[in-house]
Amino acid sequence: MGDPGNGTPLVALFALILVTAVWGITFVQVKDAVEIYPLFAFLAVRFAIASVTLAPFGAGRLRKLDRRGLVAGAALGGLLALGYGLQTAGLARTTVSSTGFITGLCVVLTPVTALVLFRDRIPRAAWIGIALATVGLAMLTGIDAGSPVGDALVLGGAAAYALQIVLLERFAPDYDPVAFTLVEMVAACLGFTAIAIARSELSVPHGWTVWSALVVTGIFASALAFVIQTWAQKRTSATRTALAFAAEPVFAAFFGYLLAGDRLGAVGWSGCVLILVGIVISEPAAARAFRSAVRRAPL
Repeated sequence: MGDPGNGTPLVALFALILVTAVWGITFVQVKDAVEIYPLFAFLAVRFAIASVTLAPFGAGRLRKLDRRGLVAGAALGGLLALGYGLQTAGLARTTVSSTGFITGLCVVLTPVTALVLFRDRIPRAAWIGIALATVGLAMLTGIDAGSPVGDALVLGGAAAYALQIVLLERFAPDYDPVAFTLVEMVAACLGFTAIAIARSELSVPHGWTVWSALVVTGIFASALAFVIQTWAQKRTSATRTALAFAAEPVFAAFFGYLLAGDRLGAVGWSGCVLILVGIVISEPAAARAFRSAVRRAPL
């Protein structure tokens, strides 16, 4: 499958990796925040902040979206909310390592979804990258036996993420990224608010730990990150987007090492390397640059 849209696919890949780095660095913040503030309420406020952040820039552009664009943005925002919700419900019932690995299977589910729904041809290099990234995820997170019900819920969340990525590839080239993302953020906010109210969790956040996490994740890990995703998917494929997102646990491990004292063994760090190599191999321009650097390296 060729790279859609105009622009440089390699720049889009690096932009998506930057997004995963932002998600990775916020992992420690979010973990601390949700220990003292309900998760679904946290997500509702997070996406409310994202919506408010984008509103001054995107509200005037909403007229660029036709009815199809508005419906698509709302549907994709709903898929984001569904993915977060299923993943969270599964995490409460299964192990952390199982959740991490199964969520990472979005790397595999994305090209399979694209193949089934749209008969997209996936390049051989991308399949090799997917295989390496999947093995790397297993090495990084481990695959501890978890609850079958919990694992099934997490797998449903990964499927929702994969579908969101595949569908965004279809809609991103047609619409303004800021306006489209604003609709996604509002839809996700409404979904999480409804869940938080139904669970009687919604309350005013308090404390620096919670508010700092909300501001950083709302502005940078949601508003800015998903605008970048929409922009980048005009220039690269859904499969390579999913592979870039596979770097999230790598950055989470790295920043966990720096900020929270987490330590990975040799197997875990080897898994990180395999994930990054898989990402590089999947992008032809990056693979050429990698081979060139290896040839120039002193023996």
